Amino acid sequence: REMDGIRLENVQLPYALETLWFCRNVELKNVKVDKGDYLFVHGENIRIDDFEMNGNYSFQYCKNVEIRNAVINSKDAFWNAENVTVYDSFISGEYLGWNSKNITLINCTIESLQGMCYIDNLVMKNCRLLNTTLAFEYSAADVEIIGNVESVLNPKSGIIRADRIGELIMDGRKVKIDQTRIEAGEIGKQSDRAEWEA
Repeated sequence: REMDGIRLENVQLPYALETLWFCRNVELKNVKVDKGDYLFVHGENIRIDDFEMNGNYSFQYCKNVEIRNAVINSKDAFWNAENVTVYDSFISGEYLGWNSKNITLINCTIESLQGMCYIDNLVMKNCRLLNTTLAFEYSAADVEIIGNVESVLNPKSGIIRADRIGELIMDGRKVKIDQTRIEAGEIGKQSDRAEWEA
């Protein structure tokens, strides 16, 4: 913890609970992490390529992160993070990216319950969403989804493009509906409030 200038290459961390806290200028290449809960809390200037991790609450409060070719299984990943770009990766976990700023996902596949919510400046390019529900709540988003997103809930602003949206929920009591443009080949169902609020 609290180290500056770390490079790990061809390394396995089989028990990485609460590892790499408050570390700066970190490079990981071909690294596998298991039992990695709270990995990289408050990290800065992180560059990762060819990475696999299992562990929840990763990358919380991180700044200036670039990740390529990764498989990340982590509930609550990238909470309160800033300036994160992920390329060509698979991310699975509930509540992805909440309360973050400047999150960019390019050529990624995402699986998440209530993912990508409360984000200021979310950009997604050429991404796929698997089993992803209640996405983008209160996010300022510019997203491009290939295929289907199961449901979208109250985005704050921007543009959401998808081949299909299973359910679009836009509640004018909570967001300014005209601040978000929806471009979808098909919308299965539209409603003005979530089922649990009806």
